[in-house]
Amino acid sequence: MSARTFVTDLYPAIDLRGGRVVRLTKGDYDAETVYGDDPVAVAVSFADAGAPWVHVVDLDAARSGDPVNRPVVAEVAAALAGRALLQTGGGVRSLADARALADAGVSRVVMGSAAVRDPALVVSVAEIVPVAVGLDHRDGELAIHGWTEGSGVQLADALAMFPAAAAFVITDISRDGMLVGPDLAGLAAAVASTDVPVVASGGVASLDDVRALADIAGLGGIITGKALYEGRFTVAEALDALERR
Repeated sequence: MSARTFVTDLYPAIDLRGGRVVRLTKGDYDAETVYGDDPVAVAVSFADAGAPWVHVVDLDAARSGDPVNRPVVAEVAAALAGRALLQTGGGVRSLADARALADAGVSRVVMGSAAVRDPALVVSVAEIVPVAVGLDHRDGELAIHGWTEGSGVQLADALAMFPAAAAFVITDISRDGMLVGPDLAGLAAAVASTDVPVVASGGVASLDDVRALADIAGLGGIITGKALYEGRFTVAEALDALERR
């Protein structure tokens, strides 16, 4: 592998469902916790605290393909303009979806199910807007359609399938929303297996987890959501921990 110069960025997360800020447990739509009704204000608070990125997921679109929260995503993008970059996923399944999000001011889209089904689509979308490929897995098998189905594709194999990807967002579904700590060994193995920046997602529960992830040489970023909403640490504290690392 070539030498890496990636910075471990922080990506505070906002999951949208019905226009509200929510979190699911292990991707279960029946296990939802609502954290607020104003995602724009939440995004701005993250930017005000110094976050370089905000990560937004349209959970409705991820499951149904209907981008009902896209106007909210556009509002978030407008509010963050010049302050933080916006990465958004959920239901990004076509060139038209990518164009709409790029036109709304999104800096990078996340493609999961559509990318796994048609890796060539990532190449086409990457000509419109940078693409992070979402590799969401259970025990190493990628899950699709809002995490409701297995794909038969293994994470280790997927790392070589997307040469046009600007990043990989790797989520261990069993840890998502559980505050049980990230899969450090699995993430380290992924980072060592690809020259594409890896963004870790799922399980972050404490500043010690942030520090442990930052110690993975070459890790490109850390997504955290529930730990912030539950008051385990703040964006500013996480950024300070990353800076000290």
